[in-house]
Amino acid sequence: MANVEHRGPGSAFGAGTPGSPKARIEVIRVALWLVAAVLAVRQAAVVLRTPKGERLTDLETWIGPNGVLHVKGSLYDADKFTGTPFAGLVLKPFASSAEQALGWAWTFGTLGLVVALGLVAARALPQPVSRRTSLLAAPVAICLLMLSLPVRNALHLGQTSIIPVLLVLLGCFAVRGERASGILIGVAAALQPTVLLFAPLLWFTGRRKATASLGLTFVGLTGVAWAALPHDSWTYWVHHLAGAGLGANPDANANQSLHGALLRFGLQGPLEIGLFLALGAAVAFLGLRRAVTYAKDGQLLLAVALTGCVAIAVSPTSWQHQLLWLLLAVVGRVGKRASDRYVWPIAIVLVMTLPSKMMLPNMSVLEPLRDNVVLLAALASALIVPFLSRTAPEYQKPIPTSYADPVPARWKWVPLFPFWRRVLTRPNLLLELLLIRVGYSAYQQTRLAATGGTISGGRERAEAHGEQIHSIEQFLHIDIEHWFNHLTARTPWMESFFNFYYTSFHFVVPLSVLAILYLRRPAQYRWARSALGFATLLALVGFWGYPLAPPRLMEDLNFIDTIHGVQDFSQPDYGTLTKLTNQYAAMPSLHFGWSLWCGLTIAILAPKWWMKALGLLHPFFTVCAIVGTGNHWVLDAVGGAAVVGAGFGLTYLLQGPRVKEVLKPGSLTPWLGSPQPAVAGPPAQAAGPDRMSKAASKAENTESTESAGNAGSEDGTEPPDGSEPVSSPRDAPGGRTPS
Repeated sequence: MANVEHRGPGSAFGAGTPGSPKARIEVIRVALWLVAAVLAVRQAAVVLRTPKGERLTDLETWIGPNGVLHVKGSLYDADKFTGTPFAGLVLKPFASSAEQALGWAWTFGTLGLVVALGLVAARALPQPVSRRTSLLAAPVAICLLMLSLPVRNALHLGQTSIIPVLLVLLGCFAVRGERASGILIGVAAALQPTVLLFAPLLWFTGRRKATASLGLTFVGLTGVAWAALPHDSWTYWVHHLAGAGLGANPDANANQSLHGALLRFGLQGPLEIGLFLALGAAVAFLGLRRAVTYAKDGQLLLAVALTGCVAIAVSPTSWQHQLLWLLLAVVGRVGKRASDRYVWPIAIVLVMTLPSKMMLPNMSVLEPLRDNVVLLAALASALIVPFLSRTAPEYQKPIPTSYADPVPARWKWVPLFPFWRRVLTRPNLLLELLLIRVGYSAYQQTRLAATGGTISGGRERAEAHGEQIHSIEQFLHIDIEHWFNHLTARTPWMESFFNFYYTSFHFVVPLSVLAILYLRRPAQYRWARSALGFATLLALVGFWGYPLAPPRLMEDLNFIDTIHGVQDFSQPDYGTLTKLTNQYAAMPSLHFGWSLWCGLTIAILAPKWWMKALGLLHPFFTVCAIVGTGNHWVLDAVGGAAVVGAGFGLTYLLQGPRVKEVLKPGSLTPWLGSPQPAVAGPPAQAAGPDRMSKAASKAENTESTESAGNAGSEDGTEPPDGSEPVSSPRDAPGGRTPS
């Protein structure tokens, strides 16, 4: 990109020929703006289609016909209004026109604020940034904001929490003059008192006039509210200690502050208050000191994000719609290697867009983490995450990623995505585990949605499809399920073995194969993981479009459920397993599909014949188990094989052939702890002695360079022969190619 952007006159953006990098960026930019527009329309439609009594509930509570602002007396008597007295004073004029304010005007006004916030944040990125980053930053920021839980929650409830964030960003990056900056941030503090934490940030970065302006504005507006609403001001600032005791259920999971976390841990009374004040003071001191450091380093947007994360932690209540500060922390760069740069942004985006139950399994031992995942992310941002300084060499030029030479394909048009190159180093483990967890959670939700969101919701349709499958198998004379199921049930050792195999090996074997590949064969891990991911996605399409009852849930066919026992078909849940996952998502069978993926992967990659044979036994035993226990039809296994084949095929078409690995003579097998194998380049062509010797020399150099690149990519050292591993423009910060 750096070379493309400096071609001299005539290289203005938009003037590139079709297929050029500039033209591709233009297409991506237009597509992102279209996505942002679609997301905005969708969010507005979701709000406006919600029944009137269920949408904008907080706003209705404040300024609706029976809202707090219509009631004579204190704003805080009903324990529904939790804003500052100044916020109540600002909202009172809207009470007279509540019908107009609720609905269309408020929803589209909030969307406008989100767009403005995204534009300001995109312009505030730490410099220098590439042209590609500057062009794509705004639509990407708006898309992320539209998808984030705080924005969606604010739109649904009718909250005003976007306004303080926007005012702070405008004050820091948009207006000219320190006084104007302080005024905007002071207004934000009058609406949300924790914004006062930005005063130390301004003061210690040399913006003394802005700090003074902030303080005067806050005091002035609070004084005006005190004069207009003296009783409410006393209640808020003195009786409730700046709103600390307002709102119902401060120990709810939605309150992602230190105060809420301590209450969830069972602490009460003076002990909890004292511990909260002590922890809050420590977090404020350490977090603001880090924010000042990054602000002086030229990363003011990151400093603003860290200060906002401190505000999340030390505020008495930090509800979901007030957590937008954390999303701004994606601008921080973490990791010296180019391959690690995406870990932090992806983790933050997942935390801010997905429910916590999708991030961590629903296990009692993980409840403290799951219930406080946003708070922990905010604390990590403010106190722990080692964001790179702009003076660090790796800030602009991270350690490049090592890539394998492309392997020639049978067809010239393969790969369809030539930029999707084979990475030799292993991916970040934290990111892999996070994506596996999120992917499996999405898999579970899709299986459940296939029958309308309930386990028994699609029973009639699934049983009709079961009859279709049974009829097809009878026509093809492959309906062996009933015979084999009853044979298993009356043979004790078969029943015990297949029950154990069905319930134990479905997850253990795929995860073990992935773990071995991750540790010993990183390049092959990425290839195998991609094939498995594509196969699972295709299976989800089958679950959604063709819900199918397994044989054991076909009441009239007299199958025996060897695992759960006799079923009570009058109940919506049949056995323990059906309470965990939707059993009407049987076509295709991922029980067999995943086992076939394991078998093929082992057969392709294992160096010993007995390993290959052992790997292929796994899908054989699995298909016997799924049929013998009455959990799948034979055609379900055929469907599982089809999606696995399609998964490997898509990986080949999109990314090209698998990178072949060869072992050096005398080395141990990579499955048993050998050094990293070399990657074989394209085979030498049949030619004369000179060409053959040159090809052999080139292959030998390629092997030594790439195997050294594998080791060097982990610790940042260069290959022993002095060559540098190939890097991709996508891995450079902001899309720049490392020079």
